[in-house]
Amino acid sequence: MDNHHAKNLARCVFFISDGTAITAETLGHAVLSQFPLHFSSYTLPFVTTEKRATEIKQRIDQIYSKTHIRPLVFYSIISPTVKKIITTSAGCCQDIVQSLIDPIQQEIGLKPEPKLNRTHGLSNLNQYDARIAAIEYTLAHDDGISLKNLDQAQVILLGVSRCGKTPTSLYLAMQFAIQAANYPFTADDMDNLQLPSALKPYMNKLFGLTISPERLAAIREERCEKSRYASLRQCRIELTEVEALFRRHNIHYLNTTNYSVEEISAKVIDTFGLTRRIF
Repeated sequence: MDNHHAKNLARCVFFISDGTAITAETLGHAVLSQFPLHFSSYTLPFVTTEKRATEIKQRIDQIYSKTHIRPLVFYSIISPTVKKIITTSAGCCQDIVQSLIDPIQQEIGLKPEPKLNRTHGLSNLNQYDARIAAIEYTLAHDDGISLKNLDQAQVILLGVSRCGKTPTSLYLAMQFAIQAANYPFTADDMDNLQLPSALKPYMNKLFGLTISPERLAAIREERCEKSRYASLRQCRIELTEVEALFRRHNIHYLNTTNYSVEEISAKVIDTFGLTRRIF
C-alpha cells in the first residue's frame, strides 16, 4: 500500500493497561505522531480480569471483521492470562514496556519485579504529597490572587490576560510538583506599567509569557465577543508594553504562540534548572 493511500485510512487504536493507561497513551501517541495517520482511539484502564480482557478482545476482533484493517493495540499488562487474551486478538499488539525491559535487564543484570500500578499509583507517598501541595499552592496563587508566600514559589509566571499563565502553572504543579505562582498585567496597568514591588525580591524566579496579537485577540474573542478587551489594537498595546517591561528588567520570556503547554513548561523548567518529578 502506498504512503498516500495509507495515510487517508482511519485506524482504530487501543491503549490498554491494568493501571491508569496513562503510560500506554503517552508512549502510543508519541509513536503515532511520527506517522501521517488519522485514527480514532479507545483508552481502557484497569483491565485486570479475564472477563474484561475477553470483552475487549471481542471488540478488537469485531472492528477487524468489519473493516479488514487490524486495530493498533498498545498495552501494558502484568497478568500473563490477561495479557494472552489481548495478544490473541486480531489487533497489532505492542507491549510498550516489555520491549524496553529486556535490553535493560541484560545490561544491569537484574530481574524485573512487576508490580501493579507502580507507575501512577501511590508507591511513593512523599512524592504524591509534594504534588498535592504544589497544586494547592498554585491554585492559591493563580492570577495574582495572593502575593503572600512568594518565597515558596519555584517560578512566577508573568503576562497579559489569556496568554497561557494559568494552564502552564497548573501543568507544572500537576505533572512535576512544581509550585508555580502567576501574575497578570491588565489593561489598566498599561498607562504606566511597572513591575509590582511585591515581585521585585524574586527576580530570579520571574518568567514572562507573551503571544502574537492575532492569536491573543482570537482567544479573547471567544471569551468576550466584540469587546475592547478582545480588539486587535488593545492586544497589540498590551503586548508591546509588557514585552518592553520584560526586556527592561532582563526577565526571561517566551512567545507561546506556537507552543503547547507541555513545551512551555519544559522551557520554564530548563531555564531555571528545576527538578522534574514525573507522576
